[in-house]
Formats: sequence, C-alpha cells, structure tokens
Amino acid sequence: MRALVVCLGNICRSPIGEGLLKHHAALTGLPLTVDSAGTSGWHQGDLPDERSIAVMKHHGHDIRDQRSRALTQEDLYLFDFILVMDEQNEQDVMALGHGTARVARFVPGQDVPDPYFGGTNGFETVYTMVDQAAQNWIKEWHTTKL
Repeated sequence: MRALVVCLGNICRSPIGEGLLKHHAALTGLPLTVDSAGTSGWHQGDLPDERSIAVMKHHGHDIRDQRSRALTQEDLYLFDFILVMDEQNEQDVMALGHGTARVARFVPGQDVPDPYFGGTNGFETVYTMVDQAAQNWIKEWHTTKL
C-alpha cells in the first residue's frame, strides 16, 4: 500500500505525518510506502522546517532524509491514499482532478493547524494530533488488509 501526506509547503506538517506513518507501520509490520508533498511547491528540494526536525527528534524520530516536493497530478494515481492536513489542502488536491487515490483528512473531521508562523508549541500540537491519527490509520489499514 502507498500513502501520500500533503500540506501546503511540505516542510512542517506533512514531513511529520510521513515520519510518523513510517514509524507506526514499521512497529506493526505493515508494508507501507509513504511519501509527502506540498500543494505549493514553494520549498522544492528543501529539508523539513528546523522546528519539525526538532519536534520529531525530541520524540525519537529522524526526518532529515526528507526533501520537499510539489504534489503532481500523477500522485492521484500512484498512491492508494492521499492524506491532507486541512480543508484547503483537500480542495487543492481535488482541483488537480480525480485519480484512483482515496483523499481524506489526516485527522478525520479536523484541520491540523499550520504551525509555520507560530512558536514551538504549535509543532508539539501538530505532533500530538498527527501521532494519534497515524496510529489510527495504521490500525485501520491492518484491519481492512488493503
């Protein structure tokens, strides 16, 4: 199975989501390929935001191997799931057209707030929200055997 995590710039929220999905999939033995992308492409090739790297490191995860990339129309067909961080991301993904991927909110029914202009507390909030949701996605995918 393949999952793509999407936010605006692919430097704050989606790298955290990518890292946590990989982590929880590995813990449970779920074969899962995970990537992340941004709807903007503004940070193409950049490392995750230093605050995302720091919050993940604080919790024992290293995401320094990730690089930002822009979402493409091809992604709608390459992935089984595209997990978006907020309503605007969802609208931007849907504006690319309809593919075979199921598009859903990373945290069902909620927007994950963009911590870019906030302090470090915003990144911890994102971590907490995304960690729990990542665990829930892995449980769901194990149950449905996708």
